[in-house]
Amino acid sequence: MNLDEAQRKKVATWIAEGQKLSEIQNRLASEFSLRLTYMDVRLLVDDLKLTPKDPEPPKTPTLPAATPLAAAPAPAPAKPGAKPAEPAPAGGGITLGVDQIARPGAMVSGKVTFSDGNKADWYFDQSGRLGLVPQQPGYRPAPADLQQFQSALESELSRMGF
Repeated sequence: MNLDEAQRKKVATWIAEGQKLSEIQNRLASEFSLRLTYMDVRLLVDDLKLTPKDPEPPKTPTLPAATPLAAAPAPAPAKPGAKPAEPAPAGGGITLGVDQIARPGAMVSGKVTFSDGNKADWYFDQSGRLGLVPQQPGYRPAPADLQQFQSALESELSRMGF
């Protein structure tokens, strides 16, 4: 691969523009009538001590962390020395959150707090099955909470494009 100085500068310009090695291979063939293999182009770029630019990763939309389903009243001021308690949703409501990064083996996952204050992790596996993992072993949410959870989950996931 004997390139003159002008050709070397042209290759360096192409690399600076962010062209891929396959594009450089095609341009060498069309502009300089040099038929090189992909590996020859890689070696040429390496010999010229050039580094191809990585393409910019696509931007992912940010997902909301949690969507409260019922408005919770303002917490009462705590008494001195009292241990702060987690606020439970008001009016028999639940609080549903979707994870930014799904748990391993799941397509989408998140957390839910039921009306009685018990929490659980939820997920949809790769077969589309819904799973619920309560933090308290053996806990079963009330049927009304499950129904509200499923409808809230359906509306939240459809809003997010699932």
